[in-house]
Amino acid sequence: MDIVKVRLETRPLLRGRSSSLRWYKMKQYIIYTRVSTKSQGDSGLGLEAQERDINIYLDNYAQEPYEVIAEFSDVASGAKSDRPQLTEAIELSRKTKATILVSKLDRISRDVEFIAGLIKRTDFKVAQFPNADKFMLHIYAALAEQERDFISIRTKTALAAAKARGVKLGGARPEAVRRHIAVVKLANENANRVRPIIEDSRKLGKSLREIAKVLNDLGVTTAKGGRWHQSTVHNYEKRISL
Repeated sequence: MDIVKVRLETRPLLRGRSSSLRWYKMKQYIIYTRVSTKSQGDSGLGLEAQERDINIYLDNYAQEPYEVIAEFSDVASGAKSDRPQLTEAIELSRKTKATILVSKLDRISRDVEFIAGLIKRTDFKVAQFPNADKFMLHIYAALAEQERDFISIRTKTALAAAKARGVKLGGARPEAVRRHIAVVKLANENANRVRPIIEDSRKLGKSLREIAKVLNDLGVTTAKGGRWHQSTVHNYEKRISL
C-alpha cells in the first residue's frame, strides 16, 4: 500500500485565559482494517462495516482538528500474528506518535497477550468503544479471546453433529464442507455487523418492521446484498441470540 506522506505542522491556538498564544499539533490517526478472507476483501462486505464505524468515530468522537495520515488493511485470520500491514501501521504509529484506529478490537487480534503487548507499545482506539481506556481495552481483549475459543468449539460441535446425522465430511466432498463452514462464518460476521443497530433499536422499543426500515434507510444490505424485511431481522436476532 502506498502511504501518503503528510507534513507535520504546529498551529496557533487563539487565546487562552492568559490571553497568550498556545501551540498544538493536529491529532493524527492511522486507520487499520482487516478481513479474514480474500472474497470478503474483494466484495467489500467486511470492509464496508469497518469503514462505517471508523467514520462514525471520526465524525463524533475524534479529537479535533485531526488528520488521517495512512490506511492499512490485511487479509488474514485474527488468530494470526504475522500481518505485514498491521506491523507497518504499528511502526508508523511509533515513529509519528499517531493513534491507530480500528472499528472493532478483534480486527487487531482476539489474543489477549497480543493486545496487552500492543497497549504497551503504541496508542490505539476502537471505534465501537470510543471512551474505553487501556484497562477497559484489556478486559475487552480477554472477552474477545473467549469468543474466539467459543467459535472454534462451536464449529467443531457443528461438524460432529453433521457427521452424526450421516453427512459425509471427508472423502469426495471436502470442498463442500469448507464452503459450508465459510457460509456459516460469513453469516455470523454479517450478523455481528448489524448487531449494534439492532440492539440499540430494540432498546428504543422499535418493532422488527421498524428496525428493517432503519437498516434500509441507512443503506445497509443483508449478507446476500438484499433489502431488510421483518422476517430478515427476526432471523438475524436468532443468530446473534438477542
